[in-house]
Amino acid sequence: MKSDKYSIGELIEQVTETNSDNMFGSSDVMGMTITKEIIPTKANVNNTDLKNFLVIKPGEFIFNPRTHGKHIGFGYNNSNRSFIISWNNIGFRVKEEMRKKVLSEYLFLHFNRDEWDREACYRSWGSSTEVFTWDALCEMKLVLPPLNVQQKYVDIYKAMVANQQSYERGLEDLKLTCDAYIEDLRRKLDCKRIGFYLEESDQRNNIGLTAEAVRGLSTGKEFINTKADMNGVVLDNYKIVKPGQIAYVSDTSRRGEKISLAFNNTQEFFLVSSISTVFSTNNKNLLPEYLMLFLTRSEFDRYTRFNSWGSARETFDWDEMCNVQIPIPDIKTQKAIADIFTVYTTRKKINEQLKAQIKAICPILIRGSLANGG
Repeated sequence: MKSDKYSIGELIEQVTETNSDNMFGSSDVMGMTITKEIIPTKANVNNTDLKNFLVIKPGEFIFNPRTHGKHIGFGYNNSNRSFIISWNNIGFRVKEEMRKKVLSEYLFLHFNRDEWDREACYRSWGSSTEVFTWDALCEMKLVLPPLNVQQKYVDIYKAMVANQQSYERGLEDLKLTCDAYIEDLRRKLDCKRIGFYLEESDQRNNIGLTAEAVRGLSTGKEFINTKADMNGVVLDNYKIVKPGQIAYVSDTSRRGEKISLAFNNTQEFFLVSSISTVFSTNNKNLLPEYLMLFLTRSEFDRYTRFNSWGSARETFDWDEMCNVQIPIPDIKTQKAIADIFTVYTTRKKINEQLKAQIKAICPILIRGSLANGG
C-alpha cells in the first residue's frame, strides 16, 4: 500500500449554496469553536436577514478565516441535518471525484490537530486582524494513506466520540434531575433572600500566593486559567478565594447575556482580580453547593442581566446579589440535592477530559495511519 501527497486544494471545493429561499431560520444558525466543534451561534440573529447565509450539509466543513491567536475556528458537520452559517465564514466539502481518495472524516482528523492550527496561523496575514484565506488553505499539503487505512482510523475515532457522547447524555440526565428538584422546592417552599446567609470577603493576597494561583471566572460558571499576561504583575491587591467560597464579576456587559461566576470546590487557595466579588455562605443554613444549583441556571443569568444597572457598563452589584431569593429547605435536604450536583460537576469535568483526550489522539491516529499506509 502506498501513501500519496496532495495539496488540499486538489481535494476540496467551496460551498456556495445560500439560504436564498429562507428555508432555514434563526434556530438553524450555527457557529464554530477553536476546539473544532459546531455550536449554536452566540450572536443575536432574530432580526438578521439570513438569505446570504451559507447552507452547510452533512459531511461539509466550515472555518472562520479570522484567526484567534494560535487557533482557527473550525467545524465539521457530522450530523444528519443541514444548518446555516454567517456569510463571512467559509464552507467547503470534498470534491465528488476525490471521494475515492479521501474520507471527509479522515480529513477532519487532519484539521483537528494543533499542528494544523500552527501551520494555518503561520500562513495567515494581516495587521490588526490576521486572515487565513481560502487560497492559503488550498496551498497546504497532506499525505493520504489508502482509503481502507483511513477508514480503520476513522472508525477508532468515531468509537471514542460515541462513548464520549453517551457519557454526555447521562450527564444531562443528572442536570435534569437537579432542575426537577429545584422546581419542586420552588412550588413547596417560600423563597428567602440569600443575603441573610452570605458574607462578603475582601481578603487580599497577604500570604504570598504566586501567579500560579491566579484564576479567571468564566460565563460557564467555572474557574479557568487566566488569559492575562502575569509577567511582572504585582499580586498584593488580588483577592483570595478560599475553598468553599464563590466569586463573581459584577460587570455583566459584553458577556453574552451571562454572568461570570465560579465556586471553589477544591482544597486550593485561588487569586482573582480585585474587581471580582468574593463571598461565602453560612453553612449552618445555606450550603454553597446548594446555592450553586441556582447560580448556574440560565434563569439566573437572565435575572442578573435584568437587574444590572449602569450606562456604559452595567453591573450586578453586591446588594443585588443579596436580594436574590431562593427556596431554602433544611440542611439535610440541601445536602441530598447538592450531592447530586456534586456528582454532576465531577462528571462534567470528566466529560471535558474525554473531549480533550479525543482531540489529543487525532495526531496519533494520523501518524498511525501514515505508518500503516505504506
